[in-house]
Amino acid sequence: MGRPVRFSLKWLKPPEMPPDGAMTLFEHLRELRYRLVVAAVAIIVAMIACAFFYQEMYQLLLYPYEQAKAALEASKPGLKLEVVNIGIAAPFSLAMKITLVAGLVLSGPVWLYQIWSFVVPGLLAKEKKWALVFVAAASPLFAAGVLLGYFIMPKGIAVLVGFTPEAVDTTNMLNVTDFLSFLIRVMLVFGVAFLIPVFVLMLNFLGVIKASQLAKARLYVVFGTFVFGAVATPSTDPISMLALAIPMSLLFLAAEVIAHISDRRKSRRVRESDLAASVENDRALRELDEGRDSA
Repeated sequence: MGRPVRFSLKWLKPPEMPPDGAMTLFEHLRELRYRLVVAAVAIIVAMIACAFFYQEMYQLLLYPYEQAKAALEASKPGLKLEVVNIGIAAPFSLAMKITLVAGLVLSGPVWLYQIWSFVVPGLLAKEKKWALVFVAAASPLFAAGVLLGYFIMPKGIAVLVGFTPEAVDTTNMLNVTDFLSFLIRVMLVFGVAFLIPVFVLMLNFLGVIKASQLAKARLYVVFGTFVFGAVATPSTDPISMLALAIPMSLLFLAAEVIAHISDRRKSRRVRESDLAASVENDRALRELDEGRDSA
């Protein structure tokens, strides 16, 4: 009754990391709460900033449709393609969806850092630098994947709509909400696919996966990337599949090469450490023998 109520944000602070990296379950939950709050705040702030440019983003997302429509009109003059908006609340839900995705992309470095910092809470302070390396590598790769998915969409739309029979007078009514949801989903798939080699490389740096294991799985991974490219791309043409599968395969091969270099350096450090320990043991034994002789 008599105690004043004070507003404090101390509960948002993450628990201090012990020197040995060990944390209790409660401290892990506090860490998770902190990471989620920081990521959510970053996404909301980015969404508000992107809302001021909604009209420009809407036109930008419809650009693949305009390109596909122009290509279809050139190849099939009788084909009709119109974009429509269905539903009273559809414009509002579409605006929320576009700003949400734009906020996710814009705040990518923040929530990627929060994810990585929570995944590796047991690392020592000197190993925390890999979180910064992860963000520095993942952010441009995620953006590159999103852009690649955006630029292959006109080809995918042209192929899919091109199945319309020319003998029948048909107008293709393209729901703008469904189209933009499809476009955003493809862009996110491409962006996440480009992050897979970075996660593999970080697991190698942490000692979870060795380069020799990556070499043994190379053929299966490359085959899997082409299967994934065929399933994830919107059209049935091989160009879209190769646009996703080839960069993913090259990124995995690059990650494998870096993993081999990292494993060689780790092995060299272990050998040098063992050699130094052996020399120190020999010196201690000699000093002990000399002490016995003098006694």
